Amino acid sequence: MPDTLSIAVRPLVEYAFLSGSLDDRFRTATALTEGTKAHQRVQARYGEQDRKEVYLRTEIPYGDLLFAVDGRCDGLLVEDGRTVVEEIKSTRGDLTAIGEDTYPVHWAQAYCYAYMYAKDHDLAQMRVRLTYVQVETEEERRFEREVPRETLARVILDAVEAYAPYALMLHAHRQARDASIASLAFPFERYRSGQRKLAAAVFRSIEAGHNLFARAPTGIGKTMSTLYPAVKAIGQGTLQHLFYLTARTTTRAAAEEAMARMRAGGLRMHAVTITAKEKICFQDEVACRPESCPYADGYYDRINGAVLDMLTEETTMSREVVERYARKHRVCPFEFSLDAAYASDAVICDYNYVFDPRISLKRYAGERKGDTALLVDEAHNLVDRAREMYSAVLEKRGFLELQRAYKGVDAAVHQAAKGVNAAFIVLRKSIGEEGRLVLDGQPEALEAAVEAFVSAAEKVLSAGAVRAETPQLLDAYFAAYDWLRIGKLYDERYVTYVETVRGSDVRIRQFCLDPSHLLRQMRKGYRSQICFSATLSPLNFYMDMIGADAEDYTISVPSPFDREQWDVLILPVSTRFRDRERSREKIVRQLADLLERRPGNYLIFFPSYAYMNEVYEAFAAERPDVATLLQTPDMPEEERERFLAAFDAARRETLAGFAVMGGVFSEGVDLVGDRLQGVVVVGVGMPQLGLERNLIKAYFDARGMNGFDYAYVYPGMNKVLQAGGRLIRSEQDRGVLLLVDDRYLQQPYRSLLPEEWRQDGGAGEA
Repeated sequence: MPDTLSIAVRPLVEYAFLSGSLDDRFRTATALTEGTKAHQRVQARYGEQDRKEVYLRTEIPYGDLLFAVDGRCDGLLVEDGRTVVEEIKSTRGDLTAIGEDTYPVHWAQAYCYAYMYAKDHDLAQMRVRLTYVQVETEEERRFEREVPRETLARVILDAVEAYAPYALMLHAHRQARDASIASLAFPFERYRSGQRKLAAAVFRSIEAGHNLFARAPTGIGKTMSTLYPAVKAIGQGTLQHLFYLTARTTTRAAAEEAMARMRAGGLRMHAVTITAKEKICFQDEVACRPESCPYADGYYDRINGAVLDMLTEETTMSREVVERYARKHRVCPFEFSLDAAYASDAVICDYNYVFDPRISLKRYAGERKGDTALLVDEAHNLVDRAREMYSAVLEKRGFLELQRAYKGVDAAVHQAAKGVNAAFIVLRKSIGEEGRLVLDGQPEALEAAVEAFVSAAEKVLSAGAVRAETPQLLDAYFAAYDWLRIGKLYDERYVTYVETVRGSDVRIRQFCLDPSHLLRQMRKGYRSQICFSATLSPLNFYMDMIGADAEDYTISVPSPFDREQWDVLILPVSTRFRDRERSREKIVRQLADLLERRPGNYLIFFPSYAYMNEVYEAFAAERPDVATLLQTPDMPEEERERFLAAFDAARRETLAGFAVMGGVFSEGVDLVGDRLQGVVVVGVGMPQLGLERNLIKAYFDARGMNGFDYAYVYPGMNKVLQAGGRLIRSEQDRGVLLLVDDRYLQQPYRSLLPEEWRQDGGAGEA
């Protein structure tokens, strides 16, 4: 009996018939694709005998395989005793720009449905209709054809024939993958203390289809403890895919290393890393247009061959591998990595590709989510990242500039921009002397003006005329559309505030106070979500903020390291903003004394760049003999690499690296052994007092929680734990940890320190 391979109609015809170039010129927010409202409007006119969303299926033998092709037809209509297959597409663009043969892939999709129906009902020919709907005007344009059954059959057979080499490759790969997983041993000689416990909890959670919140200390090997059991779950058929989600490049590298280690142990699994477009683009300027980029020109004509080649020859597809095959086949490396991701068993990428509705992998179908697990690394970062994903901002200045730029050029855009600017002027008058105002809900006048602007801007941008003002209009359009999109999510978990910026400009922000509900919605449908971090503490706080369900599992794994590996000292001085000038001299003397008594490589962390720079200058004057490094904002990747490379175990002179908590050097950095002898953490990581943090505080206070802890203490202490966690990374490491702040001797700060930092009776005072 032949093996059966299932494929839906739409991905089948897109694989076989999609052609042409990448083009990043304006595409409306509702691209040319199925639109729910447009479908419903057309389908609402159907008669009693007509049917909508009709499931159709057929089987097509090909060699030793049987292709099971299925999908839902938009409409089956009875007209003059004949059955008509209708495929509905929607657009915000100009309907007159769409001709009968503009989109062959749409005809192919409709033909496949028509063939299935004709075959089931033994019909010699079918009437096939394409209906395009303009979502704003509700205008429609129809094209209709009478098509013999043989022609319909030829289209679906051609599609299967084009798709077959790819399907055969995937089929063979999955058999090899599952066999390799069955024999895959844990890729280290032994489990570290607590590592087996975590791996077992991950496997059981995936098996049960529950989420897991795991607090697991630095050094336990969390990456392998989560990836290995997830891979095993794929081998047993519980899963088919996994996402390893990270906030930083450094943690992505750890996942790639773990996959490479398992590959060395015999694993055959497709794992692709998605790198941000601006980082991986081959061109000096990111411009995905056929006339500007040879990798965009004809992209869809070459992409199938590129994906087939890479997936046939490679398993772990890092940035370097993706770039190599992208150059070979002359395809855009970013879009290539996305296309490879849809076909891969494992995807290593940023949180955004799952949780951000603007960026998420839109083609990742709901039915695939059910056999996919999310592994969320350093999950404590997800809270603030989610707040940004689900918030939106507009500024007055851009609309005023567009109002002036389009005067006498386009009346609709001019008037629409003027309307938004006028709404901002009203808001500015209501702000008062404080320079900021928290609103009760959304300003209706601004909402209406922004909607009108989006409509006017779309008409101009859809026309494709490139003007000097076009980039400015495009930026304003996407900001305005994002504002409306977030407005649809707006509820009691949001607040809107207005403030003056840069003198007379006005800024308004829809700010997400509590992202838990939206995170829960975005992960809906996935089989399991594993959230893990060394600093998921306090656990209840992060479960609340990430959106835990009542049935979710939790686990806390003790540190695998001996307390004797840590020499914890506390310098009880105040680092509060008002006391910093007074305590700076004492901190500098303590640092100078520590580095003289215990020479070596040190990382010294601060809560802000300004505070770091003040102490750095004083320290450099006090100890000019000590080599120093200083983190800077927006540090290029090469400089970051040089910074870390300076922490050499063979180095003879003392080195002091000054860095900020929550920055690139405080998480995901492994300076094992003699590469790091000490860490100093100055302050309790408290976020700067400000409007947004105070709004978060007020929100949770109103719900009977400790708002100050939620807004300030817990996020701050998380940065402390991450920074201090750089010190001990293996069973052989030893080092000194100096905590600089008198609050470390007080509650709740002391109770939030790891047990091994508290040293039973308390850390010694410096």
